[in-house]
Amino acid sequence: MIYGEKNVEKPIRWAMVGGGRGSQIGYIHRSSALRDNNFKLVAGAFDINPERGRDFGVNLHVSPDRCYPDYKTMFEEEAKREDGIQAVSIATPNGTHYEICKAALNAGLHVVCEKPLCFTTEEAKDLEALSKKENLVVGITYGYSGHQVIEQARQMIANGDLGEIRIVNMQFAHGFHSGAVEENNASTKWRVDPKMAGPSYVLGDLGTHPLYLSEVMLPNLKIRKLMCTRQSFVKSRAPLEDNAYTIMEYDNGAVGTVWSSCVNAGSMHGQKIRVIGSKASIEWWDEQPNQLRYEIQGKPVQIVERGMDYLYPEALVDDRIGGGHPEGLFEAWSNLYTRFAKAMAAVDRGETLEDVWYPGIEAGVEGVRWVENCVRSADNGAVWVEYQ
Repeated sequence: MIYGEKNVEKPIRWAMVGGGRGSQIGYIHRSSALRDNNFKLVAGAFDINPERGRDFGVNLHVSPDRCYPDYKTMFEEEAKREDGIQAVSIATPNGTHYEICKAALNAGLHVVCEKPLCFTTEEAKDLEALSKKENLVVGITYGYSGHQVIEQARQMIANGDLGEIRIVNMQFAHGFHSGAVEENNASTKWRVDPKMAGPSYVLGDLGTHPLYLSEVMLPNLKIRKLMCTRQSFVKSRAPLEDNAYTIMEYDNGAVGTVWSSCVNAGSMHGQKIRVIGSKASIEWWDEQPNQLRYEIQGKPVQIVERGMDYLYPEALVDDRIGGGHPEGLFEAWSNLYTRFAKAMAAVDRGETLEDVWYPGIEAGVEGVRWVENCVRSADNGAVWVEYQ
């Protein structure tokens, strides 16, 4: 149970790159990082327009002299201060993540980065090697994984409640971009531009979310090969896809699917993961994030609720209020930011946290790797490819 007591000796001095006025995800970063006093926002390069960024930062109670015109200036100037920043969150378009993350690591800063970490596996492994060389934490904001019942699912699978795992069905398929909304929406426009979004749209932007949930629930399940087909139903988005299907074979003989789509007309969010074993199945839907559907063959369906005493102890650690009260995405992100803070503080003490998982640099690498393999399969005629 979380009571708001300190997790770190002193709040980590923290900055943001991007996430300014008009950002889709800037506020949830700030709300989640600041909620438990794990971080203190002291600086930022919030906008590509320096004046607009400074005005925004001042309205966040950041000192005007620490509202910087760009990240390079911020890293340079903050390094001169005794009270300079210790960590930075990157909430900018995809095409900038690699260079900013690399610069932050070279500046000795811990990083929380939006996904995708970068565009290629080679770049991702470069960042992984650098983070390990500098002994710095890189967290990836797979925010849905912070929901409590995801941990419950992880423990149920590990305990054998489902039996032998056979099938993993995943989807993130909403309908909000079923038309060419990017024509009048700047925050969507860059997502369908290969220069800024990278080699894919919905595979990287959506499909990697349930994929990471499967990695949390099934940490020992490894992809052996996959086949992917992708489409651009809104033709102006080509060569980037707005719909994709991926079929995977795992090393234990299990199979999996991921439906990634932004043209599922009428769907609000449509992110689900269903894990099917030889004895039972579980299913989680992010529009009902406090419940986990548990189906045992031959028995009535059970709805497992967040915050209840019958959950595994590990699933109650992040409980912020008793069962029956709904928690949402902000709580899930706060749980991840708490884990990021604990990991950063432990590294700074010269320790490591063995019993706390979080979406780290390895998750970032794996997301990039999966997208790269999906694109390779799709662009070669939707063929099976060995997972590289």
